Amino acid sequence: MITSLFCRKPLLGIFLVILSTGVALAQKKSDENSSGKADLYKSKKDAFEYLSDSLIIKKYGVISDAIWNYAELGMQEFKSSAILIKTLEEEGFNVEKGVAGMPTCFVASWGSRKPVIGILGEFDALPGLSQKALCPEQSPLIDGAPGHGCGHNTMGTAGIAAAIAVKRSMQKNNLPGTIKFFGSPAEETIISRPFMVRAGVFNDVDAVIDNHSSSDFTTSYGVKGSAVMSVVFSFKGKTAHAASAPWDGRSALDGVELMNVAANYLREHLFYTYRLHYVITEGGEAPNVVPDRASVWYYIRDTDGRIEETYKRVLDCARGAAISSGTTLDTVSFLTAIHQRHLNKGMAETIERNIELVGMPEWTENEQSFAMALQKELGVKEIGYPSMIKPMGSPDLTSFGEGSSDVGEVTLIAPTATLNFPGKVPGAIGHHWSSVASFYGPAAWKGLNAGAKVMAATALDLLTKPELLEEIKVEFKEYSKDHPYKSFLPEGANPPLDLNKKIMDKYRDTMMQLGANEK
Repeated sequence: MITSLFCRKPLLGIFLVILSTGVALAQKKSDENSSGKADLYKSKKDAFEYLSDSLIIKKYGVISDAIWNYAELGMQEFKSSAILIKTLEEEGFNVEKGVAGMPTCFVASWGSRKPVIGILGEFDALPGLSQKALCPEQSPLIDGAPGHGCGHNTMGTAGIAAAIAVKRSMQKNNLPGTIKFFGSPAEETIISRPFMVRAGVFNDVDAVIDNHSSSDFTTSYGVKGSAVMSVVFSFKGKTAHAASAPWDGRSALDGVELMNVAANYLREHLFYTYRLHYVITEGGEAPNVVPDRASVWYYIRDTDGRIEETYKRVLDCARGAAISSGTTLDTVSFLTAIHQRHLNKGMAETIERNIELVGMPEWTENEQSFAMALQKELGVKEIGYPSMIKPMGSPDLTSFGEGSSDVGEVTLIAPTATLNFPGKVPGAIGHHWSSVASFYGPAAWKGLNAGAKVMAATALDLLTKPELLEEIKVEFKEYSKDHPYKSFLPEGANPPLDLNKKIMDKYRDTMMQLGANEK
């Protein structure tokens, strides 16, 4: 019964959703700002009016669902970035493409002069997570194909919706300043932002609003997550017949395996803030041939203060493995290297006030039924979608061992905070089919729309309240004295443009054909 009620293949544009902002706008008073609450002045009203139009809600919902269908992996998001770029260009934004040497990276700008307010957006999917939309049981669309298990389809879309709403309000109210949207590829492999920072993309930005899909409606400040060095260690050996003359060979795979053994013994002696994981990406073609090439891909995680020393110790494991196996450590290739996130309190407080202004979306009975069906399948409490806003998170001085995001690079360049907006079913697991199922359709549309309103309102606060922006910048400047930015990228590192190409080449045609058949 559950399958027949909910499980379906995705159809673009089948939902026309009229969203509630969660508050009656007429009840908000502009003088509430003096009591610490966000005020609803004319430029915000204009942005909210635009985003509350049912046709606009449908427009961005269809874009989000299209990106969900494309399910393109990092560095291969050609259709996903194209639909966002097209939408921004149609609204009069100037779009710079191929930013920082990455074909799917772009920056869209509208306006002139200071202040410059940035909005971040992501749009890459995850491998192996194909799943039917709005289906509360595991049911892939295409076995082994990618899927949006982190909601990046909603995030990139919410970001451009906010930027366009701000632009329209600035235009209508003759507001000075510049709004920018930073289209950032390959966040799931934490690649684009360190190269964007290195290219100076954020140099003129006064403040940055980040966003992420969630089951909550909240924000936070302080140090979050782990720094990462993503590195491929490649060994070179000598081929030989594995049976008749193995003594003539030197196995590159032995080098990889000995490195992994050494790294696993190293774990006991690393400070507890570390995380270390790897996959062997190349190890030979047949067991009867001694492999002369082998590679292993490591994620080395730690705090900003310890990451470089932890990396050096892992590098020593690779060097020792090469010596003991009689091979050569041929290349050490950095795919990326990023910092922890250092989120600005003043930015988070501004976002928090606007979350309260916008309010939690109202969920329909059908949406709640799907949410509870999915929760039942996952064995978690059947509570449906949330009705209450989650209070702002305070700093955790012992924060470590969490996931990572290359937003961390931006937080050390300009004052930045992250909005978490709803749409994911509570209890759905990140990077899992259950999240893919819930990031499509009416509830996801409501979440991204609410998120777009908060981001637009926050950007307008920063554009129209110079004293607020100055306070935020002073906080950032003081923090930067003890936390200056320095890139963890080594000299000569370049974005891995072919990353995920083989996977997308394997599935893209079938995925596009399925999408075309469903239109």
